[in-house]
Amino acid sequence: MKLKNLLAPVAAMWMLGGLCGAAQAEAAWPAKPVTIIVPFPPGGATDVMARLFAPRIEAAIGRPVVVENKAGAGGTIGTYQVARARNDGYTLLWGTVATHGIGPNIYKNLAYDAMADFAPVVHVVDQPYVLVAHPSKKITTLADLLGQARERPGQISVATAGVGTAAHMLFEKLQSDTGTSMLGVPYKGAGPAMADLLGGQVDLAFDVILTTAPYIAAGKLVPLAVTSGKRSQTLPNVPTMVEAGAKGFVASGWNGLFAPRGTPQAVVEKINAAVNEALQSPEISRRLLSEGSIPVGGTAADFSRFIKAEIQIWGDVARQANVSMD
Repeated sequence: MKLKNLLAPVAAMWMLGGLCGAAQAEAAWPAKPVTIIVPFPPGGATDVMARLFAPRIEAAIGRPVVVENKAGAGGTIGTYQVARARNDGYTLLWGTVATHGIGPNIYKNLAYDAMADFAPVVHVVDQPYVLVAHPSKKITTLADLLGQARERPGQISVATAGVGTAAHMLFEKLQSDTGTSMLGVPYKGAGPAMADLLGGQVDLAFDVILTTAPYIAAGKLVPLAVTSGKRSQTLPNVPTMVEAGAKGFVASGWNGLFAPRGTPQAVVEKINAAVNEALQSPEISRRLLSEGSIPVGGTAADFSRFIKAEIQIWGDVARQANVSMD
């Protein structure tokens, strides 16, 4: 008993010291560079967006922010790496609809839990897609497409960036929502899919406005509809899917920042504030809107609610289309 009584104050002091040390470490954040993991290859739309915001976050927190690409398995490899990283605020994830909306619904053995393993930080942007056709196909409206698809079931070809990608799931949603049957043609990435669409080897594709807008302007692709709830400022003459006749069809790609679960709330709030400040910049806002992206921002709680809704939406699509991957 005497030994126990002697050790009790020591243990209390040790615990108090640990708490003080943690508080000091949190207060001192950031004391070194912060790394943002992009779970996709360099040069893609997700990578471009992360590198647009990294310097803004760096300026706000006063420490270098480094973007690293950890691609593979539809974004799940880099995402898993962040899920298992230390929750000290120095490793963040630039997540997307693929990592936190679609992936949790189609991978049977996903190595991470999209909600339980992460602290949502901020919803950065929405990236609507546009459904485009090759000019030679004589499809100029969504009504044209649906009419031909019903006359020739399974013969209208739609390129996708691969099974389980946002483009693929949008294609499945289109079939499900309109009661049509078309031919999905999966490629190893959006680049090869776009190359074959431009060459006329396939009829249509869903892709982000950032990628397709230059081809639309040049007359190399015909836009049928955008997937957002409102018309895009970049393509103001292109109707939404709902306006074009696909009732209830509203969906979008999106980007957001995540931290590992347990990251101190004060750190999450600092990163959130840095991104929201960047989104208020006229320069950033103009660039995003000119490229077809929609600035979002908001609180971490807002983003958490959004993620839950996305998991539900894409779960419904995956079940209806029977899409699953090992």
